[in-house]
Amino acid sequence: MRGSSLPTNLFSEMSKRDYYEVLGVSRNAKPEEIKKAYRQKALKYHPDKNPGDASAEAKFKEAAEAYEVLSNPEKKSRYDQFGHAGMSNNFGGGYGRGMSMDDIFSQFGDIFGDAFGGGFGGGFSGFGSSGRRTSRRVNKGSNLRIKVKLSLEDILNGAEKKIKVNKYVSCSSCKGTGAKDGSAFRSCSTCGGAGRVTRVTNTFLGQMQTTSTCPNCGGEGQTIEDKCSSCYGNGIVKEEEVISINIPAGVQEGMQLALSGKGNAAPRGGIPGDLIVLVEEIPHEKLIRDNMNLLYDHHISFPQAALGTSIEVPTLEGKARIKIEPGTQAGKVLRLKGKGLPSVNAYGRGDLLVNINIWTPQSVSQEEKDMLQKLQESDNFVPRPKKNEKSFFERMKDVFN
Repeated sequence: MRGSSLPTNLFSEMSKRDYYEVLGVSRNAKPEEIKKAYRQKALKYHPDKNPGDASAEAKFKEAAEAYEVLSNPEKKSRYDQFGHAGMSNNFGGGYGRGMSMDDIFSQFGDIFGDAFGGGFGGGFSGFGSSGRRTSRRVNKGSNLRIKVKLSLEDILNGAEKKIKVNKYVSCSSCKGTGAKDGSAFRSCSTCGGAGRVTRVTNTFLGQMQTTSTCPNCGGEGQTIEDKCSSCYGNGIVKEEEVISINIPAGVQEGMQLALSGKGNAAPRGGIPGDLIVLVEEIPHEKLIRDNMNLLYDHHISFPQAALGTSIEVPTLEGKARIKIEPGTQAGKVLRLKGKGLPSVNAYGRGDLLVNINIWTPQSVSQEEKDMLQKLQESDNFVPRPKKNEKSFFERMKDVFN
């Protein structure tokens, strides 16, 4: 991957509507405003209110996708900075692939409350004996977080890193079901397969009805007759797995990349978590990074500054030779265009900025002292800066603008 390339799904992300526009909120909306706006949209386009309406279902999923990002401070910050490109698998693991109904009801079921006869506390999974949708829980695996160290050379070209991760994976003995071979599942006797139980309590205000996750089946609606001996009925076991991570060119220290579904497996066939990769830069021996630019300090002697010379400077692609003009002053900054780093979201590359310092000897011999004293007496060596010559700070300002 070259520095100027873009993720393969970036152009498809460009066609998406702005998440703030989808929910009808401003960019500085508070979390409670975002939640309220999502609930209004979700109730308006809910499948139960719009049976068979594909357009309403699409808007229902679109609103859920927007809320999934804007309700998460980490993802919201990345979206505000990079837009939809920051939500792709390479950059942040957003739901560019689209959220399923199971995803929505599993993650945001509490938002609907009792608006649809008990709400959707988990992923929706069919209909109960009453003919209404049940709210059987869909398990979600936990996310994993790791750090990946990258050199500036890795960041220049992009890199593929293979890492070993100790994580929960689906049990091979029971294929993730948690049940021993041939063992049957039966409907939970406590909740009747609904995954939730409703209790009615008499109070001085009258009868109060509350709905909660079934304590017997944990919200799954069913129990196992004979549990798998390898995973003890959980459907997951811990193993070491080698995961390949494609690092895009131009990433920066502290940036997070998300690999959807590469985290811990969920108990009994649920939705796996994500693998969150934190980028950590390895300091370069000679070059310093400043966003897309690279900085390098080079010292020359006074005779070289006065007479002119050529010098070799390091780049991320080898050495480059540049010319030092006669009469070069200390603090001169030379720019090597296109020798910096690429941007994650844009074409082109930054520059390599070479700051010229003039080395002053800390001790001199008597012979050298005599020569310097003669030069000191020469009228040509009296400092005469040009009136319109820019200061060091002005020159640095020009370089970075």
